[in-house]
Order: sequence, then structure tokens, then C-alpha cells
Amino acid sequence: MRTKRLGRTGLQLPIVGIGTAFVGIPTQNQTVSEYEGAPSPIDRELGVETLVSAIDAGCAFFDTAALYGRSFSEAMIGEALRQRPDAKGKITISTKAGRSHEGYNFSFDGIVRSVHGSLERLGLDRVDIVYIHDAMGQPMERVLADDGALGALRHLQQQGLFSYIGTASNDPPTNLGYIKTGEFDAAVIADSWSLINRIAEIEIFAEAAKHDVGLVAATPLERGLLVTGPRDDAKYLNRVFSQDCLDHVRKIQGLCADYDLPMLAVALQWSARHPQVASTIPGARVPQEAQSSMAAAQLDIPEAFWADLAPLVQHFDTAISV
Repeated sequence: MRTKRLGRTGLQLPIVGIGTAFVGIPTQNQTVSEYEGAPSPIDRELGVETLVSAIDAGCAFFDTAALYGRSFSEAMIGEALRQRPDAKGKITISTKAGRSHEGYNFSFDGIVRSVHGSLERLGLDRVDIVYIHDAMGQPMERVLADDGALGALRHLQQQGLFSYIGTASNDPPTNLGYIKTGEFDAAVIADSWSLINRIAEIEIFAEAAKHDVGLVAATPLERGLLVTGPRDDAKYLNRVFSQDCLDHVRKIQGLCADYDLPMLAVALQWSARHPQVASTIPGARVPQEAQSSMAAAQLDIPEAFWADLAPLVQHFDTAISV
């Protein structure tokens, strides 16, 4: 798979990795329940199978967090790596600290405990990147303080527990604020960049370029809409799509059909075509989703298609729910 440089980290990331927020949750409806705070059953065996299938299909980048799957996501990655020991050291691993299923804790000690817990669950001595996770609403001066979250990460970085420090948030203005500080090597930008969401173009890309912050795009598939197209019975996690948006997606879907291309491949590869975006991380709940994303990343898409697609790529404010 093609790789791109993740900003000033110098890491070469595959253009498509795997996000693990909902790995092992069997159905979309259960995923919605999990996100909305009603815990859903997590099938750990299914989750490990999903991650192993991703590795076998060529995945070289997993993004996780202490929050994901009530910390089971990290444990499932650890088990997958035990089942595929040759993959250790070849797969980029990023995790996040500051938010867990128990709440928010951006204190120095809280971040230290979080990172050590993540490493234990992953079964690793170190990872590549640790992000400050979802610091929206937190006083930035406290998060950035020497005795706060950033100070804790710098302390752990000096101990060799990870190489790079990042910011990750579902709130684009929060990500932008932290990127502007120049203190972070990388950022996961969710709800900011897809075929129907171009928020990142307003300021995020320019500020990331200014500080050479490497960007990883999350939610590139708009909770599945950009895989299947509009469906009457679909439930989309934290999304409210206008009829204009859905009609527009049908136009993109039609162009994909004209070229005999799966919209999944188009959505993923388009997301990573921007110079500032090193990689994009679709979620995978089950093995088929992981395998499909890896195959989509490697599909050859002609330049003529990208030229025809360009006029159809628009921003819809209603794509993100409040």
C-alpha cells in the first residue's frame, strides 16, 4: 500500500489504517447504543478476529484509545499481535489518553496512569504516538501546563514510552486550537474531512502546514453513508443528513457506478489525496469491514475519475449533528 509522511514525525503511514473504536461490536445499531452511552456487548473473540484479518490483509496502522470499547480495544489489539507476532514492530500503533469510559482526566498523574494502562493492555513496551484525547471544554492552559496533560506526555516521551505527541478530538475547533500552538507532532481530525465535509479546509490544513503537524483523518466514511449510499432504514451514528446531502451522495454513487468503482474505495482514497493528510482510518467492527477497507486502499482508480469527481465534492453543514 502507498505510504505518506506524517508531518514532522517523519513516520511513513499507509494511506489507510484501521480505527478501532467499535471493533468487536457486531451490529450498527449496537454501535449507536455504545456511542450514546448505553454499553453494548463487545465480542472480544470477534474483535480479535477482525484485527487479525486486518493484519493478514496488509494493515500496517492501528489507531486506538483508552476510551474505545471501554479499554477492550487496546486489549484486543494486544491479543491480535500475540497471534501475529511477526507484525510487532511493523505496525504503527497510536493510542490516546485523557478520556476513558470512567470520564475525563487531564491531570499529570491521570495521563501517566492512562498511558501505562494502555501499554499493559496492548502488551507493548512502547507505541508510536499518544494523543491528548477530546480536550474540548478543558482550559487549554491547564492541558498544556508542565504539570498537566502535555507535561505528563513529555515526561513519558523522555522515558521512551512513545515517540510523538498529538491531539485528537471529535470537535474541529478544539483540534484547531491545539494545532495552532505548534506543540503537537500529529493530530487525528474527526468530523472534519470527507466527500461531504470540508471543514478542515477552512483553517486546519493551513495551520497544520504552518507547524508541519501530520494529520490522520477519522470518520472518512460518514458512519457508513459513503459505503452503501443512502438507505431508508439506516441509523447513522451522531449524524443528521439533509435531503440535499443524501441526494448529492446519490450523484457520487452514480459516478462511481459509471466507472465500476466501489464508493468505499473512492471515499477512502479521496480522503488521503490531500497533501496534508497522511492517512485515513475507517472503523472496522467485523472482519469483512477490515478486509474491504484494506482492499479498497489498494484499488487502482484512474485520474479521469478524480477529475470527474472534483465538481461533486461539496461541504454540507448538516452532515454533523449537534
